[in-house]
Amino acid sequence: MSTVLVTGATGFIGRRLVPALVEAGHDVRAMTRRPEAYDGQGTPVGADVSDPDSLRPALEGVDVAVYLVHSLDDPDFERKDAQAARNFSAAAAAAGVRQIVYMGGLGDDDDDLSAHLRSRREVEHLLGEDGVPVTVLRAAIVVGHGGISWEITRQLVKNLPAMVVPKWVGTRTQPIALDDVVRYIVGVIDNEEALGRVFEIGGTEQLTYLEMMKIAAESMDNRPIPIITVPVLTPRLSSYWLALVTDVDATTGRNLIDSMSHEVVVKDTSIRDVVPGEPLSYRESVRRALAERAAEGASEK
Repeated sequence: MSTVLVTGATGFIGRRLVPALVEAGHDVRAMTRRPEAYDGQGTPVGADVSDPDSLRPALEGVDVAVYLVHSLDDPDFERKDAQAARNFSAAAAAAGVRQIVYMGGLGDDDDDLSAHLRSRREVEHLLGEDGVPVTVLRAAIVVGHGGISWEITRQLVKNLPAMVVPKWVGTRTQPIALDDVVRYIVGVIDNEEALGRVFEIGGTEQLTYLEMMKIAAESMDNRPIPIITVPVLTPRLSSYWLALVTDVDATTGRNLIDSMSHEVVVKDTSIRDVVPGEPLSYRESVRRALAERAAEGASEK
């Protein structure tokens, strides 16, 4: 088995991925800026993608690195994420890393991509700039307890008796369960068939954001929510609206909303040849996210 470094080990995906990698038999290093506070599985290592010197010891002896870092909550996230990717690429190459696995964003390159998706594409390129093969998994909304996009959906449904929503709720997307994201990442690690390739990953259904909210409402309260669509609600106004009724900050909300006017669905299913298995439905993804939230006894918002 391999020595695997997981960046963002305490984040939404990282904290579920590390135990799965340990269970698969890998020697896992959990990278965090505060290793002294880390209480999860694997071996904590202290490093910061913005500090090149800290990356060298963290990557020494590593076979595969999983890159789960982004700065969506920062107005200057494009520049910061690009520099972080350059730092990581150089350090990984110097350490002799065999593969970098990166979670990117779904979206057609022919589209006029949002800043968020454009940044994800740039990071894909920059991570491989120094010659380490990169495996990219592009996803739309990842449904799981604690995920920003899912939390927006859950909190809107919970907090509003009725919703006036912008027209982008009619855009199609292809949500994927957190469990499937973890399964795909584990499946491509040190997999020769996955080296240097870009895969699109998604659940079983292509849904509009409106359909997702309706299914979430049924799953949470078994009740329909009256929804009125208005033709004009700008990304800036939408982000303030989200900040008002959810605990997602306006900067993160706006960066995500900018992407929501673009259809993001899976057009290439080749990941199933490399990592076989049927993904979960959206309804089951929601059920699992709600069950995990209940099990953790999360405070209400």
